[in-house]
Amino acid sequence: GVCTLSSPRSFPTRQPTVVGMMPKPQAPAVSLLMPPGWNSAASALPQGVQLASPSSGRALLAPPSPSGQQAGAGTPVQAQQLSPSQARSPIHGHAQLVASPARSPMRGQAQIGQAKLLLPPAAVAPAPGSPSCAGNHSPVGFPNVVVSPTAALSVPHSNVSPAAVARRPPKSPQRSGSGDSMSTTASASDLEETLGEEMLEICRKIDADGNGSISQFELINAIKTNPEVASFVLSGVDEARLSEEESNFDAIDELFEAMGGGKQRLKYKDFVAHFKRKAAEASSNMEELKAIYSLMDSDDNGCVSKLELYEAVKRHPKVAQLAFLRRSSSHGLDEEEMFDAAKHLFEAVARGKKRFDFMDLKAYFADFDAADLVPVRTEVDRASKRVLIISPGFGRSVNHPRQSEVVEEAGYQVHWCWEGLPIPEQPNFDVMPYLHRIRADIDAFQPDVIACGSKGGSYLVALWAHGFWRGASLLINSHPQCVKLPEGTPVVLCQGSNDETFPTTRAKLEELLSTGCPSRCFLYYTANSGQLPSGHFSRVGDRHNMESILQHDCLPRLLDAAMSSEGPELHIVRTWRERLTSARLEAEQWLGYSPIALSRRWASRGRGGRDDRKLFDLPAGCEEFQKVVEVFKAQPREGAAYTLSPPGTWERVQVRKVERIENGALFDNCTMPYYASVQRSIQDQGMLFEPGVHTTWGFHGADAAAIDSIVSNPVAGFQPLASGTRGAALWGSGTYFARDARYVADGGFCGQPAADGTRRMLMCLMMSGMPCLGDPKQRGVLPFRQQPHRYHCAVDCLSSPEIYIMQHAGAAHAAYLITFS
Repeated sequence: GVCTLSSPRSFPTRQPTVVGMMPKPQAPAVSLLMPPGWNSAASALPQGVQLASPSSGRALLAPPSPSGQQAGAGTPVQAQQLSPSQARSPIHGHAQLVASPARSPMRGQAQIGQAKLLLPPAAVAPAPGSPSCAGNHSPVGFPNVVVSPTAALSVPHSNVSPAAVARRPPKSPQRSGSGDSMSTTASASDLEETLGEEMLEICRKIDADGNGSISQFELINAIKTNPEVASFVLSGVDEARLSEEESNFDAIDELFEAMGGGKQRLKYKDFVAHFKRKAAEASSNMEELKAIYSLMDSDDNGCVSKLELYEAVKRHPKVAQLAFLRRSSSHGLDEEEMFDAAKHLFEAVARGKKRFDFMDLKAYFADFDAADLVPVRTEVDRASKRVLIISPGFGRSVNHPRQSEVVEEAGYQVHWCWEGLPIPEQPNFDVMPYLHRIRADIDAFQPDVIACGSKGGSYLVALWAHGFWRGASLLINSHPQCVKLPEGTPVVLCQGSNDETFPTTRAKLEELLSTGCPSRCFLYYTANSGQLPSGHFSRVGDRHNMESILQHDCLPRLLDAAMSSEGPELHIVRTWRERLTSARLEAEQWLGYSPIALSRRWASRGRGGRDDRKLFDLPAGCEEFQKVVEVFKAQPREGAAYTLSPPGTWERVQVRKVERIENGALFDNCTMPYYASVQRSIQDQGMLFEPGVHTTWGFHGADAAAIDSIVSNPVAGFQPLASGTRGAALWGSGTYFARDARYVADGGFCGQPAADGTRRMLMCLMMSGMPCLGDPKQRGVLPFRQQPHRYHCAVDCLSSPEIYIMQHAGAAHAAYLITFS
């Protein structure tokens, strides 16, 4: 509601009516449109400036009164008749009336000859008796202002009410960040579409001189005089403290520095981008806290007891993460540590009460940031778990005795059910006469999970069919008699693409899995990769003996997965972290597992990444540099599947430079929207989104031109549709990333070395979500996991993936550019 004129003479900063500069007394009179009720301010205006109230319906543009005295509020004023050459319609569609010369310098830039008034489109209506846009028009509510036909023809008609028009501030020419005058290049509707109507309104209330940018002085003044601006900008400040000028000034100073990074003025888009990012973070954090609270409130009665909290910490890793957020924690947590953490958290949140509710939790975690949550590894107490193994076909003494050794070495309580059970060699072998023996062992041993393999699978199928077993089950090899999974039963099914005994296609296996409970069943499948140019495969699918489950603690992890309360698939994905060294995990945790956490270290103005410069060198001695190098140089705990260089070669590699990538446009418009969509997809499928589980660090190599494009492109850094592995899509279409930097370097994916022998590689945070096994024939979208939700990426292996394939441009955030030799 404030119009501002410019001149060398300032008005008092405490004056609520006009904020900014006023014309010299000798300048031609220009009326100011002020809200009703501010009539008492008329006496504060200098001579030659007239005030018209919107409720008076008087002219807005007028010459000085004959007596030379200023007019009071509501005083009738005769408007000037403008010729076509004086009336203009700029590209934003607002009629622009031009008065006699006025002088309005701003920051030393004199702009002589015009004082401008921009009328909203709805302020123009057809003249009486005119059926078309031809003829003279008069602004609605302001009958004394006459606009020439030339101007009226280019003003679009609108159904906006006159009251709404009166409230809408005028559109003013924008200025650059330095304050230099620049022509208007975007329409009001374009700005509204880009920034949002409410945010644009806030910007205009702060922008006192209407030049399209915001200074720190304008921000301070708007907060002092406008409660709406104050509550928006200082949303975290108690209303009672809004009057404390010193503390507010410090907060605003810090805020403006964060947004502008030393800039004197902020463009609207930079101001809005800052608060949009903060709003997205706050919304995400609150939803995450609500989801965690729902896990605590097991009986859904609106409050949580100490016992409920302790049980939730034991059952749900996400609750354990929150419990240990403000306490030091190790990678593995025993029950005593969990009890202590739950006890301390309950006492802190409940504050003497027997139970606490969500508002208590929210108050305690007022500064909660989901980006600070890191995965807490909850150890499976295998010594307390009972595993019953149907011996025929499992490989205790024939075919593959190593399977039984792996299970027993894992530390479970194992019972072998074998006495009197023949191997069902014939396809139609009747197992009914032997089920009573298995049932007797089940009743006596009380297993947590039953496992079987190969031809012995017919026994487990019969137990399901007759309702003798509905607990966790592990079936190695898909037995031909298994055509449907039991309802509500946790089942892990293992199969290799090269099974010579029970050959079954992947499509058939996925169809079988769909007959079970979606969140309780998991297909562990191994397959051949696409062929390399040499005709070889980079990975080969298992045969009937399932060699892959004997590596990487895979078979015990599959048993744990079948027994997991959070579902077998999520449990397996969580255990992928265990393939990494503790040093790498600690370095990753320090860097962060969310884009928001990474952006906190940005050095660009306001940490917004909107500068022309996108690469920022990290000093070699700083902690961030050291953490990046730790992840870059790390090798997996077990041997990698791809060995492309002799042992010891990687130890000689030296990191020459690390540059942080700060591309704000890509971050805001591509990375964060995709991150949010993956988060929603995970939650809609009944899981909690966990950074570090559903996000993963990886590496990508490319030639110099591609890397420069990825770093600087404001729309889409990675381009999955144009990606592959040097012409061979080994696991389907998409952009390929490696878990280990060594694979990228040894594979020659970094392009030709520079003149000094150095090469470059990108270290990226991937929004991996819930991955599926890749397929060389896959093109386009990935298969459904739970309709309408698809898998978020593909991997080369479900036991210990080393390759990730992303199908979306925003699925990977290029965080660092590493130069090495």
